[in-house]
Amino acid sequence: MNHRNSSSLAFGVRELEHRPGTMETLDVEVPAPKDFGTALIGSPEGAPMDLQLRLESVHDGILVSGTVIVSVHGECSRCLDPIDYELPVDVQELFVFEPSPKGDENVEDEQVYEVTDEEIDLEPMLRDAVITQLPFQPVCRADCPGLCAQCGARLENDPDHHHDVTDPRWSALQGLLTKPDQDADTSEPTTDTREER
Repeated sequence: MNHRNSSSLAFGVRELEHRPGTMETLDVEVPAPKDFGTALIGSPEGAPMDLQLRLESVHDGILVSGTVIVSVHGECSRCLDPIDYELPVDVQELFVFEPSPKGDENVEDEQVYEVTDEEIDLEPMLRDAVITQLPFQPVCRADCPGLCAQCGARLENDPDHHHDVTDPRWSALQGLLTKPDQDADTSEPTTDTREER
């Protein structure tokens, strides 16, 4: 399979077009494209992606199925530690020869992948498949305690870490709580003086 498109994820399918029953395998390593993930986690641009795919010619287009393994890098949403792992994602999508006309009521409102100029560009399909498998709030482990919201200290290193924080809305009441003690102190001399008389 040869590349004619500028995309590293575009592959020629000339030998498969309109030849139902024919098949080719695609087992290659390609670099991840730019912005292949979310703000917190994803596959860095240029990171290796292992494509293990089967391309089958069917009546309506080219059926692409198999697995893509991506190198994922990100940071924990709780403690900000780095996260690195390999993510295998199963894919199965049809690249159609002739997409249905726009406005066709029989066509569901979803992504349609197309064969264009005897090529298929796998990037949109892989992007949709991989990003939906990434965690919305990645964590280094399920029970990660994270960081202190007040000072940023690592709670894992100091499980008993805490701050005595008083809600400013209660500050006026704190003054009332200390007032009786002050009154008691000033009343004692008066009592003593009466006893002396």
